[in-house]
Amino acid sequence: MAGDEILVGQLDPASDRAVFRQIADHLRDAIERGRLSPGDKLPSEAKLMDHYAVARMTVRNAIQELQTEGLVVSEHGRGVFVRPRPPVKRLASDRFARRHREGKAAFIAESEAAGAAPTVDMIQVTEAAAPADIAERLKVDPGEVVVVRSRRYSLDGRPVETATSYIPAELARGTQIMDANPGPGGIYARLEEQGHTLERFVEDVFTRMPTREQARLLLLGPGIPVFRLVRTAFDVKGRAVEVCDTVMSGDAYQLSYELPAH
Repeated sequence: MAGDEILVGQLDPASDRAVFRQIADHLRDAIERGRLSPGDKLPSEAKLMDHYAVARMTVRNAIQELQTEGLVVSEHGRGVFVRPRPPVKRLASDRFARRHREGKAAFIAESEAAGAAPTVDMIQVTEAAAPADIAERLKVDPGEVVVVRSRRYSLDGRPVETATSYIPAELARGTQIMDANPGPGGIYARLEEQGHTLERFVEDVFTRMPTREQARLLLLGPGIPVFRLVRTAFDVKGRAVEVCDTVMSGDAYQLSYELPAH
């Protein structure tokens, strides 16, 4: 539906709700009901001013409200658009089970199963001192040098997460884990080839607003939070063999867990 066609709401002069918030309410309702779809252009400032008989600043305050909520994005010289949303990626409790990732990295296998086209870029492999919280999870001395693998993941061309893996250096040096492409099955397959059969994962999930750099890498507008998920992989002997620190776009993921009742 064209943006101009959604101009049907009217202000309530008896309401104690600020005028700009009433305008934002009308536009938000149109987005939530699907009358404005992702990528659709909102009516221009001039048309909103004319329809609601308000000043330009009132309209801008309404748009800012929607930007803060992450519903719209402003493109210089083009207008304001409903924010496109990447396909939702479901974080299931068993997503790293071997049966799901056989022969492929977990992200790739999971994305393809969901019908989305995954891509990986910004791959870097270095050696660096382990941050204090990572060292604690890996059970290594603070500042001990570990192998660090960082990358960015996209679905259907839209960035959805960044991930940084920390692997004890003695497990990674001299293996494909040091390569940009670690081979079929990803680093978990390479670890298991060395005899570190994975037994379990422990995850801690946090929510917060992104840093400026994270917002840039994930193309996040104002008001879009991120998940920070820190996952530790343990082998059958109980050794922590990898810690993955992932930052995920909050509107691209759904956490979904099935918990036994016995």
